[in-house]
Amino acid sequence: MVTGTQLMEKVLFKIAKQWIAGDTIDDALSSAKVAYKSGHHVIINKLGEYHTSKKQITATIEEYQKIVKSFRKWKIRGAISVKPTQIGLLISQKECYRNFEIIIRDARKAHVFVWLDMESSDHTDETIEIYSGFFSKYERLGIALQANLKRTEDDLNDLLEIGAKIRLVKGAYREKEKISFKSKEDVDKNYVKLMKILFKKGNEFGIATHDGKIIKKAENLSRKYPKKFEFQMLKGIRDELKSKLIKKKFVVSDYIPYGINWLPYSFRRIKERKRNILLLGSSLIQSQRV
Repeated sequence: MVTGTQLMEKVLFKIAKQWIAGDTIDDALSSAKVAYKSGHHVIINKLGEYHTSKKQITATIEEYQKIVKSFRKWKIRGAISVKPTQIGLLISQKECYRNFEIIIRDARKAHVFVWLDMESSDHTDETIEIYSGFFSKYERLGIALQANLKRTEDDLNDLLEIGAKIRLVKGAYREKEKISFKSKEDVDKNYVKLMKILFKKGNEFGIATHDGKIIKKAENLSRKYPKKFEFQMLKGIRDELKSKLIKKKFVVSDYIPYGINWLPYSFRRIKERKRNILLLGSSLIQSQRV
């Protein structure tokens, strides 16, 4: 007999497969190749975080190394996105730094851009320190900042002082009210405020949102402040909007997660904003019409 949880997982997987490439590296690279042929750049992320097992951490590092080395063979222009807690941050900052250096070394050889993901606020300071330490040695490196945190404006200005490359996201982690914006309106307002700072002071940044109104504001800002930037959206979400942006000569990157840990990731994405449920459902319906 199928339990309620199993039924829920089955239903959710039908939606999640729109934005999850599959379980394996080859699934991710196959999805990336399709996206690249459609004129999209790609960012591949292996799902999974908060690793404490050395074996699990080593396996994750090896997968990122394999992806980096496979881009040229698969004829894909791509980047990778790495979470600090999946490569040892929970063991120590030193362990994470050492493991990230292994990935960076291969990325440098392959001329692959690397994004350092931002996780919960517990790790913000450590993640920024790791990024700052590597950015002086490897400039094809970016860091994600979250608009739902009240501290982010200060972090953004500090990072832009060193020329950092920023991916601006809304934020997917549950945070305390004291340190974060809670309402959609407040998060959106802060996102736009931070985005304006990026267009004025930054260069080579990512506007990572599916919000059409914010994307339109970014288009307008790009006319006033011509900068090198790209729009970043999840694989399979807002594909019709991506096509329109590409026709307007904007760069669009598909964020392509893969791996067996799709369920907790999908729950977090859906809980992040209620609107994500509508976007997922809409994208699923559109895909069935093709």
